Amino acid sequence: MSDLPDSAESRGEAPPRVPVKIEEACAALAMALICCITFANVLVRYFTDASFAFTEEFSIFLMVVLTLFGASAAFVRDQHIRMTFVTERLSPGAARKVEYFVMLLSAVMFAVIAWYGSFLFWDDWQYDTTSPGIGIPQWIYTIWLPLLSALICLRIIGRLIRLTRQPVHAADGGEA
Repeated sequence: MSDLPDSAESRGEAPPRVPVKIEEACAALAMALICCITFANVLVRYFTDASFAFTEEFSIFLMVVLTLFGASAAFVRDQHIRMTFVTERLSPGAARKVEYFVMLLSAVMFAVIAWYGSFLFWDDWQYDTTSPGIGIPQWIYTIWLPLLSALICLRIIGRLIRLTRQPVHAADGGEA
């Protein structure tokens, strides 16, 4: 049994070559770090009336990383956010074409984010920008935007390839 949920696996979709467990583990790690940092800050605040200066900055960074890893896993599993009111009423062939178009637009969007995110990273690197809260190099935070956006783009392309390799009736619940 693959690690795809029923939404993709029940329609006969092949599992991805690179397991989605990688994104899940990274997202879980980010969530665990957010919880630990926040809990430690609450304890320190409660017992000392002071707080860790870095917690908000790290928590925001980790939340962005968590969101991007989660988006990557959602695209792999075919669980990304969508409105199906129209596509549920289309024929399987037409619904498949809409799915291709949506996946293509999603890939283009994340490619654009990766492209412009790389410029943001480069500016932070080139001008030695430091973070406003604790003064560490800002590029440590911004490098993850283009990297994870490129990962999402690759995951979308991989799913699009898997989608084109399966028959229309298997993907859309129609009969053979």
